[in-house]
Amino acid sequence: MKTLTINPQFVKDETGQDLGVFLTKADFDKLLEELEDYEDIKAYDRAKSRTNEEFIPYEQAVEEIKKSRLK
Repeated sequence: MKTLTINPQFVKDETGQDLGVFLTKADFDKLLEELEDYEDIKAYDRAKSRTNEEFIPYEQAVEEIKKSRLK
């Protein structure tokens, strides 16, 4: 796994307190991509931890979707 490298610039008030962070567009895009990958991993982990009782057959799911669209 590669390490994410970004170069944030902190925006401070007149007393030196941090107010915010400035990122380049490229750094922001990298951060968003990493966040999306992390969300995918979390979703995979949740799905993998489910038991078979929590799933319905594919055909049943398709039928339920079709019925809900007709309403």
